[in-house]
This record gives sequence, C-alpha cells and structure tokens, in this order.
Amino acid sequence: MTSTEIADAISEISRRFPFPGYMPPAIVQMGACKTVAVAARKYLAPNSSILDFGCGACDKTAVLQLLGYKCFGYDDLQDEWHKMPGNREKILSFISDQGIVIKLAENGPLPFAKQSFDMVMSNDVLEHLHDSPRELLNDLVELLKPKGLLLITVPNAVNIRKRLDVLRGRTNLPPYESYYWYPGSWRGHIREYVKGDLRTMARYLGLKILELHGCDHMLEKIPAPLRSLYLATTAVLPGWKDSWILVARKPDGWAPKRTISRAELGSILGKVSSYKYES
Repeated sequence: MTSTEIADAISEISRRFPFPGYMPPAIVQMGACKTVAVAARKYLAPNSSILDFGCGACDKTAVLQLLGYKCFGYDDLQDEWHKMPGNREKILSFISDQGIVIKLAENGPLPFAKQSFDMVMSNDVLEHLHDSPRELLNDLVELLKPKGLLLITVPNAVNIRKRLDVLRGRTNLPPYESYYWYPGSWRGHIREYVKGDLRTMARYLGLKILELHGCDHMLEKIPAPLRSLYLATTAVLPGWKDSWILVARKPDGWAPKRTISRAELGSILGKVSSYKYES
C-alpha cells in the first residue's frame, strides 16, 4: 500500500462524508486521517481488526475500512453537533454504508470480547475525560489480542500556538466563550497531554512504546501563508507540533494494573497536596 493509496482513500471518504467542509481534502491529507492510516499500514496486516473508541462520525475509521481493515466503532454520539436535527441519522447511515460495525455507548462494560482486536485506537478522546483514564485504558488494553496495538492521539498541551498565547497573556485552554455558553455538561478539553505524560501512561499500562512523536492534525487552524513557516519550525522543534501520537504494543502475559499501594499513592498525591501523607 503506497502513500498515494492512502491519499486516494482519504479523498474518497472526504467525498462520501455527509457533512461538507468537515474533511477538506487538502488539509486532511496531512492530518489525523493520514497519521492513523500510516500507523495502521506500518504495523498491521490487511484485514486486521480495529476498534475506534470514541469514533464520533467515523471519518478516520472509514478511511481504515476502505484500506482493507475490519473496523468497529464505539461512541455515545452526544456532542452538541451530533444532536442537531438530522445529523445523528446522517452519521449512522454513513457508518453503515462504509461497512463499519458501530456500537452506541451505554452504561456498563464495553460490549466487546476481551482479546478480540489487533488494534484499539482512541483519537482526541482522553483530553475530554473528567476522571482518571486509568480504568478505561486498562479496559481498552484488555480488548487487545496479545501483541496488539494501542494507538492514541491527543492535542499537545504545549504546542507552538499555546506557547505564544501564554507569552502574550492569553489562555492555553479552550476559548472561554465556548465553555461559558456550552449547553449541558461540558464536553470540551479537561486535561491535555505532553510527551512525558504519554510515556508515563504507557509505563503504567505495561506497554512497549513503538512510536511517540508530534504530528500535524490542526493545519486548518493556521493561516495558509504561515503554514510553511509552522512546518519548518516544528520540523526542528517537534515538541511544538499541535498533536501527539502514541503507538504501544501489548506484551505476552499482560495483566491489568488498576491499583497501587497506599504508600505509593501517598507519595504521588503528596506532591500536589499540603497534606502530609504517611509512608
């Protein structure tokens, strides 16, 4: 499979996608769809099974399905734009037409058998969680076959735009008006990630990191005349790119680790509290 085939698949899904402008091909060719497709091609054989946790409207999932993988999606489809009249129906129709198996989120355990996927991916999801991702991530790794892959993409908490905004006295968080006026429970970013966070996360999960690096998923937010400068700068300083990708492998004999000792917990929490935890 060549880069041209990936580009052609992205262009075709962009054409099929039921929301014009959501996947502008010229930008998407260098964005998350390409990042995910390149990683899948690098590590997975054709016809491998992939779960997209937090798949949303399945744009990236559909690209992988078109490239010959067996794709499954899981999402609650409760973002504000998902609930606008007619949108949920368009999303589900698109997903079905691409041959993707979708499960809608409900309370309770994930509706998939353990050790049933070659790769589980979660794109731009972890930064939205209000609670620790520990339980969820262990649940997702349990769904992987031995030697299966966990693929995570998240926005970079210290990308070049956020660094410059903070220096100018602006926020590195989502725009305040989007938070203030958001209807219902806030579904925006809660905690974004830096490279060290993802490295630590993989270590806690007991996974072997195959790749962890910056990537370009938000080029459409950069004025066109500045994109070449952005790409040149972040080629030299990749920690300033807008997003991160982590690909990690589940080892043979893996077992979830969901708790630590009270002494270990006290040592960790003592760093962020005035309370003197006992050892």
